[in-house]
Amino acid sequence: MILHRYVVGPLMVNSYIIGCEESRIAAIVDPGDEAERLLEQAKALDLNIKQIINTHGHADHIGNNGEVKRATGAEIYIHPLDAEMLTNPEKNLSVFFGEAVDSPPADGYLEEGRPHRIGELAFRIIHIPGHSSGSVCLAADNLAIVGDVLFAGSIGRTDFPGGSFDELVGGIRAKLFPLGDSTEILPGHGPPTTIGDERKHNPFLREGLRL
Repeated sequence: MILHRYVVGPLMVNSYIIGCEESRIAAIVDPGDEAERLLEQAKALDLNIKQIINTHGHADHIGNNGEVKRATGAEIYIHPLDAEMLTNPEKNLSVFFGEAVDSPPADGYLEEGRPHRIGELAFRIIHIPGHSSGSVCLAADNLAIVGDVLFAGSIGRTDFPGGSFDELVGGIRAKLFPLGDSTEILPGHGPPTTIGDERKHNPFLREGLRL
């Protein structure tokens, strides 16, 4: 697996390029901004961008979907519960920040129980609502790309429409903790962490904290 992280835009979103070494087929995860830079990096890596994967539908994570799609013809994938956010600036919250973000619609969906392939790579889709209704994580090879579900020392905001603290924390415990303490967590903002570190030190997730 080829995997690189790029911090993009004023909200410092972690955008990831995931590539299959055999086929050179690749995806950009959460191209929230700086599409030209991401595409230049993909070209330097000799990767063919065929997919845009959105971990959820908030504007800072979907902002440059259109630019990447127009440049590459890549298909857009998101969970069905967040699909409407792509084309609705009120639902993706961009209208409240002064510049409406309008992505092309989804070409396909990320659903729990259906593996998602990028070339020869297969990712397990884990649906954890609470930050948004359709937030998903992609897990494979002792790592998980988690969007705004979980951060180093924190969790995603739950005060947006579709948010729920209980759903988010319960989902992290029930679905991410079983991946194992050594699993690397690649969040939507901030540095990487591990399940073990968050289980022990995250104030929202420490063992003994009850919902």
